Amino acid sequence: MPLPAAEGVIFEQLNEDAGYFTRGGTLIEKGRSRYQEYEVWETPQFGRLFRLDGCFMTSERDEFHYHENLIQVPCIAHPAPARALILGGGDGGSAEELLKQPTMVKIVIAELDEKVIEIARRHLQAVHHGALDDPRVELRIGDGFRYVMEEAPAAAERFDLIVLDLTDPVGPAEALYSEDFFRGCRALLAPGGAISLHIGAPVFQPDRLRTLVARLREVFAIVRPYFLYVPLYGTLWGFATASDMLDPAALPAAEVDRRLAERRIGALQHYNGAVHCAQFALPNHLRALLA
Repeated sequence: MPLPAAEGVIFEQLNEDAGYFTRGGTLIEKGRSRYQEYEVWETPQFGRLFRLDGCFMTSERDEFHYHENLIQVPCIAHPAPARALILGGGDGGSAEELLKQPTMVKIVIAELDEKVIEIARRHLQAVHHGALDDPRVELRIGDGFRYVMEEAPAAAERFDLIVLDLTDPVGPAEALYSEDFFRGCRALLAPGGAISLHIGAPVFQPDRLRTLVARLREVFAIVRPYFLYVPLYGTLWGFATASDMLDPAALPAAEVDRRLAERRIGALQHYNGAVHCAQFALPNHLRALLA
């Protein structure tokens, strides 16, 4: 279980044996929604910081590490992404990244907890930059599992990118990391489409990574894990794209930079062509873990 905040110190527990802390500064808001406990802090290191059930979700100074790489890796590999589905993502950071794509015409955010969107609008402007109120963004408050498995198929929806911007695969989000759910996502992809998601910390959660990548490989022809250090999460963090056709790892650095320039995607703080390629270069211990 996550350790409690005490005397302005916030703990992030990575597994039963390890974690780290940051000084909390000022607690701005705390409460419980229908689904989870939430906190908003003003911190010296990360600025405005948002937590759910005792786990760090996002912060205004750090969010670019996570959101740029979760979104731009598959988007730049796609020739013209136009329609996207975000499961979770109520802080708006993923939507803000998707809106940088000039071909994007529709983004659906299926967020279980309306309180997350309320908090984002009130406290996390520096994360979403108004994306939650962009006319191309459609907010759906409700069960993402039901949306993927029932509502979207009934409406004949198809997406170029499906983003699983979720909490860890426990509690309310657990079903959204199942093999059945991945198959449901695959059925909603347009030709050449992909899903992207975070898969956890390889050093502290190796079994989780191994399991999630194995499930993805049961469903998709091309599964590409990639890794980067996320300061807010305190460790090396894993992501993955999965598709039957799209392979971001096959894209050379020069082509990534060419597409960024062609699409006029500037002001990125982390992602570029060299980073894109480097993140797919796995050290031997990760090759063994994911073999």
